[in-house]
Amino acid sequence: MAGHGTDEHPHGADRLCEAGDRVYSRAVRRGRVPRRDADPVPCLLELALLHPDPDDMAWLVPTSPQEVMTRLLRGVYDEVSESQRRVGSAVAAFESYARLGSQIQSAGAGFGEGTALRVLDGLARIQAAMDEATDACTTEVLTVQPGGIRREYELSEGLHRALALRERGVRMRDLYNHVARHGQGLLNYLELMGGTVEGRTLDEVVERLIVFDRTVAFIPANAERTVALEIRHPALVQYLVTVFERLWRFAVPLTAPLPDTGIEGISHRERSIAALLAEGHQDAVVAERLGISVRTCRAHIARLSETLGAVSRTQLGVRIAQMGLDGPSARAESGTASGPATATVPETSPVTALPGQARALGAAPGPEFPTAR
Repeated sequence: MAGHGTDEHPHGADRLCEAGDRVYSRAVRRGRVPRRDADPVPCLLELALLHPDPDDMAWLVPTSPQEVMTRLLRGVYDEVSESQRRVGSAVAAFESYARLGSQIQSAGAGFGEGTALRVLDGLARIQAAMDEATDACTTEVLTVQPGGIRREYELSEGLHRALALRERGVRMRDLYNHVARHGQGLLNYLELMGGTVEGRTLDEVVERLIVFDRTVAFIPANAERTVALEIRHPALVQYLVTVFERLWRFAVPLTAPLPDTGIEGISHRERSIAALLAEGHQDAVVAERLGISVRTCRAHIARLSETLGAVSRTQLGVRIAQMGLDGPSARAESGTASGPATATVPETSPVTALPGQARALGAAPGPEFPTAR
């Protein structure tokens, strides 16, 4: 018997508050109590432990303890009966689903977890799924790793997994933002891995992507990268592989220099920034897409303005258009400047961060997934 009571007395008759217990006990001993005594404990009236004296409404008389006990037992019995009914319904539903699952398996159909598409909620679950895919991988790992410079500790956390993949003859290819070239940790990692890993860079890359053996892919499902999708549908995986291959064709090998902009005083990065500004993007969006900080982005914009002789953002936009920096940038040109698309260049392994930490789709290189930015 669990009455709701008031905000101050959220309990039932089986667990009276201290004040309510005192007033009710006094009413039982004396036969009745003044109504004003119950003002601080409205729960007694709401639970029908006290009720008005028909002979004098200024007084309250108690419900007998025996009747209260009977109510409590009846309430408990009803709750137990309802629980038993729900358990019975759950068992019946379980049996029904089990029979349906058997029919699906016998028919060769594939639904639910572990098949075409799984939602992985939580870093631990994401990491476990990626560990499983890593252990089963025998041929190739493709990764897209957006963001800025990789820290050395991030690269080393999953190094043992990358080395294990290398020993199994697994080929690894990674795509990064151009800014990743400036990280010494990445260069050290590539030197350690030798020619088993290829790496290329672009002005912009897509959101994090990891593909194992062209059979299973992982992508983030929220901005924090605490939820991921595990994709095994052949058509979807092939689509993602095609996206990767087309980006790869236009990317610049890490061992090759970035193409010159052809404009004195304007760097490759500044040309990329100019193109994004011409599209109307704010500084924060430009920085995110190029994998740099907003502060660094604004410093480049200041230098770009100085080089082009612009004293305002509006004038900068005009100068960018006049110089042709708002058209196809070196992003498109870099595909030809980088040489044959088949050129092999050691690069960050998609595996370094892959299953090493719960940051898998996070900031480290290689098949890492679960980490918020």
